[in-house]
Amino acid sequence: MKGAATGVKAMASLNLAPASTDDYRRLAERRLPRALFDYVDGGAGAEKSLRDNVDDFARMKLKQRVMRDVSALDTTVSLFGETWSMPLALAPIGMGGMMRRRAEVQAVKAAEAVGVPFCLSTVAICSLEEVAKAATRPFWFQLYMLKDRGAVRELLGRAKAVGVKTLVFTVDLAVVGARYRDIRNGLSGGGGAYGKLRAGLIDYLLHPGWLLDVGVGGKPHVFGNLSAYVPKATTPSDFRSWVDGQFDPSVTWKDIELLRKDWDGAVLIKGVLTAEDAGAAVDAGADGVIVSNHGGRQLDGVSSALAATPRIADALKGRAKILLDGGVRGGQDLLRAVASGADAALIGRPWIFALAAEGEAGLKNYLSLVRRDFLGAMALTGVTRVANIDARLIDRA
Repeated sequence: MKGAATGVKAMASLNLAPASTDDYRRLAERRLPRALFDYVDGGAGAEKSLRDNVDDFARMKLKQRVMRDVSALDTTVSLFGETWSMPLALAPIGMGGMMRRRAEVQAVKAAEAVGVPFCLSTVAICSLEEVAKAATRPFWFQLYMLKDRGAVRELLGRAKAVGVKTLVFTVDLAVVGARYRDIRNGLSGGGGAYGKLRAGLIDYLLHPGWLLDVGVGGKPHVFGNLSAYVPKATTPSDFRSWVDGQFDPSVTWKDIELLRKDWDGAVLIKGVLTAEDAGAAVDAGADGVIVSNHGGRQLDGVSSALAATPRIADALKGRAKILLDGGVRGGQDLLRAVASGADAALIGRPWIFALAAEGEAGLKNYLSLVRRDFLGAMALTGVTRVANIDARLIDRA
């Protein structure tokens, strides 16, 4: 952590601009109370899967190709009835609005400005309706199969009413993974009285920038999409027991088939890591699968998203779109994801780090950096269109 702190001080003292996910992560760590930073940054168990998501990208070598005409590069893709500026989308982040004032509203504006999709979480601070007021085109919505099926139907109806056309259905939360950082900080039980005090009031006071922006100015601190179901809640922690009790371990693919009948837009199944589950998702009516281990936040020790993607691509053989979620930290990683068989990738931690650090402007800048790096990676591997990116660009020597 000493090196990270030194990097932040250097950027601040020299007025240097952040240039990478790591830069924005360090700025976010400096600005956020410890419990909130750890909520975003941490994973399940010993966090092996969290590290593997990133490390597997770092280990993948690309083939640099020269003497190719790369004077005209095109990073755009067309997926689910939309044209994106690059094959990248913003993944759903729970409690995003606790990291920056009305973060989900700022995020949808930044995503639209850059030309990529934004996905709103069920457990976002800002509601579907609040985000829709700020949006000028359809955004995505992420949903869980709650035990309260009436609430699920109502949320689907609200999503349709504000123009959502793409539903991301998360299926890897039959139970909540053991996230040790959250336990230590008192966000999911444990921590002791001192731990809760240190991770709460004292830590908030030690971060005045966050306190004024979010703690005071970002109210209401409720899960906007769920406030009708927990009417007396005034903080995210007040929703905790209701939300945890709503995750349904009895859900099967039959439930997805029923959901498919109630939703006439695109359905993407998020949380798939095996070829068998990917095939079952498509059989149940999914238009796409999102290969993901929930950012390493569920079962520690499972495959990284990158390692699982080629196997799933080989099994599906084009029957559905494949998106990768987990470990992408820049434009070169985005190229690696597509070369591994994904049609596009999602980023979670990187976008919330950038937003937490510098708000909407920071997220716009970060996304622009990713696209610039993606352009450079395409040019230096000798491809001019996303459709030409494939496994031949991976150096397996």
